[in-house]
Amino acid sequence: MASCLGLYIENNLIKYAKVTRDHDNLKVESFGVKFYEQLGNAIQQIVAETYSYKIPISINLSEETYNYFYFFNLLNKNDLKKAIETEFDSYCFDKGYNRNALETRYALVPDLQDKEKIKAIYISTNKIEINNKLQELANQTVSTITVLPMAIANIANIKEKEGYMIVNIEEKTTVTTIIDKKIYHVDKIDNGMKAILDSISEKENSYSKAYEICKNSTIYTMEGKELQEEENLYLEDIMPTLYQILEQVKTLIDSSLNKIDTVYLTGTATVINNIDLYFQEYLKDQKCEILKPYFIPDSVKINMKDYIEVNSAIALAMQGLGYGIKAMNFKKSSLLDNLPDWMKIEVGGKNKGTKQKKKINFSFSLKGGLDKVERWLLRGAIGILCLFLIYSGFSIFLNSQINSKQQEVEKNIKDTAEQIALANADLTTINGKTTTYQEMTQDLQEYGQQKTDSNRTKDVIPTLLSEIMYAIPTGVTITSIQNTSGTHIVINAEAREYDQLGYFVGRIKNDLILRDTISTSGVKQGDVVKIVIEGELP
Repeated sequence: MASCLGLYIENNLIKYAKVTRDHDNLKVESFGVKFYEQLGNAIQQIVAETYSYKIPISINLSEETYNYFYFFNLLNKNDLKKAIETEFDSYCFDKGYNRNALETRYALVPDLQDKEKIKAIYISTNKIEINNKLQELANQTVSTITVLPMAIANIANIKEKEGYMIVNIEEKTTVTTIIDKKIYHVDKIDNGMKAILDSISEKENSYSKAYEICKNSTIYTMEGKELQEEENLYLEDIMPTLYQILEQVKTLIDSSLNKIDTVYLTGTATVINNIDLYFQEYLKDQKCEILKPYFIPDSVKINMKDYIEVNSAIALAMQGLGYGIKAMNFKKSSLLDNLPDWMKIEVGGKNKGTKQKKKINFSFSLKGGLDKVERWLLRGAIGILCLFLIYSGFSIFLNSQINSKQQEVEKNIKDTAEQIALANADLTTINGKTTTYQEMTQDLQEYGQQKTDSNRTKDVIPTLLSEIMYAIPTGVTITSIQNTSGTHIVINAEAREYDQLGYFVGRIKNDLILRDTISTSGVKQGDVVKIVIEGELP
């Protein structure tokens, strides 16, 4: 059996999962979420708790960049590799990046729009980040460093000839598009759980408490009949971020050239109750589900939500066990990693329980002919001498190679430092020359936007007020109407009964008084229920 410990590391928490593979059978032996102040100490605690002293560890990268290049599929393997590297070198030159400071990997998939072409998903990250990750785990055996958006598909039940989007809402959000069991695109969304947890932790002064509050929060959809005031106290911190993520996911689905059948939700945000129902309410043409590891059966002993909470760590562990795209490992293998097991020596071990052999004394003389024992001793001595000479020669060769590589590394470090210094000098010059231009451009844009908004809303606002006047039912009071920005309208309303507010929201949607209308869950204060209705001017 092979085992791997998956560690998904963020700024304040670690998700971990120890996964064992026996042929095609997978089992999650231990898992959990740990908050930390010192990363190194937290990792040591996880290794001790999961008893993972000698098993390999698979961790995630962050701040990686995705580029996409297209080539004709008639190129042979070597020519295609050169063409891909040349394309990325050109990209780095245009952007002013130092190519030597970047570690890269790529995966190839057929181009769905042009059968004569092939698509390269090219991923790059700064070598400094990889070194920082390895330094934090200097005392551990790191076998795999990979990007989570490419590894998350390991745990999904993907079918052929169907389109999927895996929306992974962690510290930041990534959207992995999978068509016909192949990863075709990765999109990054800046909004994520970091904004939600930071907002709540500012009030509670505790990141772990903010996490527990999210686990106890419930989103009520339009079909919900009951509202619990205590469970909705923090929805004002949760809902705006989720709405922004939802809007960007809808945009990605609408702009996709391929049909998306299913949207899977995963990441820290899935601890929020009913998040899948919230997404499903707006994604009418897609099936929206929480992503569950395909190999874990439903059990009464352990809640499936506990496994889902550490989906990212399970996917990383599976990557370390050989699942997914093997070329996505950003850790360079060392000479020791490539040695066969029988050549790896465990230091500090003791052989217990071995029987002590009796000592046998041999006398060896060079006088006269050699007897059978002496011949064997001579052969053994010559064999040992040959092994010593071979070992010495191999050691000298390795030392020379190590010294050569060390000099090459030092040269690259020096070149990198010089390039960084030149780039910083150029950046300072450019920033000094463009400040005035940026200020003038910003002033023109603000004036143009104000003029556009003024013209757009000149005749629409009176019409809106007139339509609301005819749509508002008896018993509903509008406390304020605001045009917050552009065509965005925010209406604060209150009533004594929930159904009156529900009828009012329904009239706004059905009569198309506002587009993309959404409303908050009702909050009862005293004898009245208050809601906030948002939408865009038609």
